Amino acid sequence: MSTLSPMTNSSNSMAERIAEIRNRIALACARAGRDPAEVTLLPVSKTFEVPAIREAIALGFTRFGENRMQEVAQKAPLLADCGVQWVVIGHLQTNKAKEVAKFAHELQSLDRLDLAEALERRLQQEGRAIDVLVQVKTSPEETKSGLEPTELFEFLRKLTSYQTLRVRGLMTMAVLSDDTQAVRACFSQLKQLQERARQEAIEGIALDRLSMGMSGDFEIAIEEGSTEIRVGSAIFGSRG
Repeated sequence: MSTLSPMTNSSNSMAERIAEIRNRIALACARAGRDPAEVTLLPVSKTFEVPAIREAIALGFTRFGENRMQEVAQKAPLLADCGVQWVVIGHLQTNKAKEVAKFAHELQSLDRLDLAEALERRLQQEGRAIDVLVQVKTSPEETKSGLEPTELFEFLRKLTSYQTLRVRGLMTMAVLSDDTQAVRACFSQLKQLQERARQEAIEGIALDRLSMGMSGDFEIAIEEGSTEIRVGSAIFGSRG
């Protein structure tokens, strides 16, 4: 059984920290009988400065997760020469749809129709389309965002009418707890929802991706089927 792992030593170089994370990914995949190539590592660069992102780019990353559109808008012009793809992973207000349409390549926190409608309008104006993941609330914590699991299938069907939103999968955040079984249950629930949604075979909806797992719990997420883990401090070092 996997346990919540201690934070990677932030005194190591970024290259060493990434190598350690990839080794932990490989070990988790081995336990689950999976190919490590099935799991993408998304660096979460929120609160980290441009030089740190450039260091990660030099190590082969091009996609970066951010929580706040204000940070994306500030960083994007400074990294325009690097071909960065910005992935929005934080809860999004509808008034930020304009910035998403302008700067983001992907949104992993779509959880309501008014946001989908705002994005559709702004993306049409920009002449763009983006990939989206639907965020599902699998944790009992009130602070966690996301669509209620019982609302997922109807929501997915409604999303088929939005031409600029390419639905690629599901995302969740597990309960913040030392109870590994409680954490595992959150990830297991999302995997089950993915399988049920696939059985529905909703036209135009692809659910190949499961974004789940962060610095403190990504090994459990991988064991439960995650295809992308979102890792910030274990790559970039401690925040603040």
